[in-house]
Amino acid sequence: MSDLPVTRRAHIAMIGTPDPGHIIPTLEVIHELVTRGHRVTTANEPAVSHLATCTGAEFVPCSRRLPEAVGDWTRDPVAALKVFLEGNVQALPQLQSAYGDDPADLYLYDTGSYVGRVLAESQGRPCVQLSPTIVGQDRVGDASAQATDLPGADEYRARFAKWLAQSGATTTDVDEFADRPPRVVALIAEALQPRVESFDPERVTFVGPCLGGREAQGSWTRPADAERVLLVSLGSSYTRQPEFYRQCVAAFGDLPGWHVVLHIGWHVDPAELGPVPPNIEPHAWMPQMSVLEQADVFLTHAGTGGCGEALHHAVPMVAVPQGSDQFSNADQLVALGVARRVDPTAVTPEALREAVLQIADDPEVPPRLERLRARVRSEGGAAQAADIIEGLLG
Repeated sequence: MSDLPVTRRAHIAMIGTPDPGHIIPTLEVIHELVTRGHRVTTANEPAVSHLATCTGAEFVPCSRRLPEAVGDWTRDPVAALKVFLEGNVQALPQLQSAYGDDPADLYLYDTGSYVGRVLAESQGRPCVQLSPTIVGQDRVGDASAQATDLPGADEYRARFAKWLAQSGATTTDVDEFADRPPRVVALIAEALQPRVESFDPERVTFVGPCLGGREAQGSWTRPADAERVLLVSLGSSYTRQPEFYRQCVAAFGDLPGWHVVLHIGWHVDPAELGPVPPNIEPHAWMPQMSVLEQADVFLTHAGTGGCGEALHHAVPMVAVPQGSDQFSNADQLVALGVARRVDPTAVTPEALREAVLQIADDPEVPPRLERLRARVRSEGGAAQAADIIEGLLG
């Protein structure tokens, strides 16, 4: 809890993105603000309302269709940007209706829900971007400028510019809007951020992963006969990959001493895996933090949230990046000496098994992880994020 004085109970709105990988990192921050006595509303897709309300926040339904909702995310960067833009376009009139007569004193918004900034500017209210991913170099926040030379980019930018001009936002230049969110609180381990020293701490603050509030997700118990535990997960957006899971079954099935927790998501039928040896337990969903607390290796797509959780528990990783910032995360983890990387095109049972065994048996990895764990656990977390937010309430 902060020692900073709070002069009044404020209304703070969180404008979210319907991707659990983006929602979960914010939960402890929302809960901290609720605990401090603020009224917090959180606007998102009704299908993820259960994630929001567990913090004590009020839920505001805001419907839009994003690939996370159907488990089929595109790897085309311009196509991905277009999907996010259309989701924000769909959300704006709903948010204007919900917050027109009940405006927030301050708006928080996810990197994929920059409509929160548009709404804040149109109402003359402060806003803060909560970033659950690495912060883009020179293009903080929205990734639109990263795809300017790709097919379809001109059409995308024209659509973005037209929407900004009609939205009521005060920042109507696409480059300025994409480049400079007014304030960014990055909910990631600082160790994952490339060139972290290049950011102005008055504008971008790295508070580290905010990992509290996961108790409602349940727990997992390590089998008594498991000498080593491997967790395999591609997060929430890249799970429709039965062939990858079959490769994992081939790589680790009946591997002496190893027990494998295999997260396959909701869109893959366990029957698609074929015969599954008894040392592998497939799950559509599992309490990742609880498993990581007891795991020996994490085979991951290198999403920022999962990487932060692994560093918090000092778990070595094998990174198989799928898209977005995951390639940068994988490189950063390899450079820190706590991970091996296997490119998606190089995945074979032999490559996966070799990488897992190498990182598990490397004697230099545990001391590196212990130093990183201490660093991650010393970061400011939700309390620092809430201090920053309260400091902007005026």
